[in-house]
Amino acid sequence: MLHYLSILANGIGQTIAITVTSFVIGAVLGLPIALVRYSGPLPVRLIGGAIVETIRAIPPIVWLFIVFYGVGSGSVQLSTFEAAVTGLGIIAAAYLSEIYRAGLKAVAQGQWEAAQALGLPRLSIYRKVIFPQMLGVVIPPSATYGIGLLKDSAIASIIGATDITFYASQETQATLQGLSIFGLAALLYIALSIPIAATSRITDRKLTERLAR
Repeated sequence: MLHYLSILANGIGQTIAITVTSFVIGAVLGLPIALVRYSGPLPVRLIGGAIVETIRAIPPIVWLFIVFYGVGSGSVQLSTFEAAVTGLGIIAAAYLSEIYRAGLKAVAQGQWEAAQALGLPRLSIYRKVIFPQMLGVVIPPSATYGIGLLKDSAIASIIGATDITFYASQETQATLQGLSIFGLAALLYIALSIPIAATSRITDRKLTERLAR
């Protein structure tokens, strides 16, 4: 067991890198999408909504194939890691934009009106009034999505990313001990998800205490 565990541990770094990078890409791209869908002109909101729903309707594995075998096989050459984070980052942007939009909608209308009455610029309204309040709404579902993204990162092994699942598949083919090896892989994914959930709870509690002052 320890022998198998040491082999699977070689993929932990790649698994974490794919998950974190994809999440960061999604978090950055998701915010402007959410803002446009929340307060943009109606035609723009409709187009944005159609794009988000289209992205979410396509399975993650198909996105990876599109990026790696489609885009990455042309003039733009992508490594397996780059293809994985691009594909999963696009998906993350769509999902996180919806989480952000829900957070924006959760802020009471009176907060917007009070900030506007004070004559604050629009950027300052978002930065000083809206974003701090929406964080408490956004963090728990974002952490839940982060855990889901950690699990989805396993499909990157299909295009050759050397993550936990990649090493588990290779070792299973060599030893035919699939139950033991993938059982260990499952335990590693669980172990990696625990810090995400714990960090989310701590951050959410601190934000709640801070806003309550």
